[in-house]
Amino acid sequence: MKKAISIFFAIIAWFAVVTQFYLMLENRTASITETIIRFFSFFTILTNSLAAVYFTYILLGSKNRLINKPGTLTAVTTYITIVGLVYQLVLRHLWKPQGLQMVVDELLHSVVPVFVIIFWYLYERKELVKYGQISQWMIFPLIYLVYILIRGKLSGFYPYPFMNVSVIGFSKVLVNSIVLLCLFVAFSAVFVWFGKVTQKNSERVEQ
Repeated sequence: MKKAISIFFAIIAWFAVVTQFYLMLENRTASITETIIRFFSFFTILTNSLAAVYFTYILLGSKNRLINKPGTLTAVTTYITIVGLVYQLVLRHLWKPQGLQMVVDELLHSVVPVFVIIFWYLYERKELVKYGQISQWMIFPLIYLVYILIRGKLSGFYPYPFMNVSVIGFSKVLVNSIVLLCLFVAFSAVFVWFGKVTQKNSERVEQ
């Protein structure tokens, strides 16, 4: 059952990422090289790609220690939950995609995040995930934050309006960054806590 779900989720995630890449190339306003760099500068793309890679490893029965380590799925789930949450609350009203772009947009920001949360609930080894792992999970968003700020300074391109230093200023971006990092930590803690609660409840039922 786990592999069957992984196949379906992997296909959806890869379709969303690859199709978005195609659409971005088709509608590019910069060179192909710059467009590709910009594509991989979106946290949405990076996180959906992580989910696609994770599901692919699972369906292939990979013995990769990092992929199978308790907490890896929780980290991916936290990242993509933030992607979905920020989009729904902050970004959705900023544009009205049509046609295939609308489909892909919903897959990246709504469908895949829900799929990952479902997979986490079903298959994460929740009793082995620890609060102490949260600091390790924060490395990825921190590196991403530093990257987009440095590249934005050099290129003038910022993937998200709430991170656009040239428009809203560095102090506002700093506040937004702190808020986002706090969200990452908070949701990480919630997933660890909820996982432990559900695990204990299931153990009580089995007894």
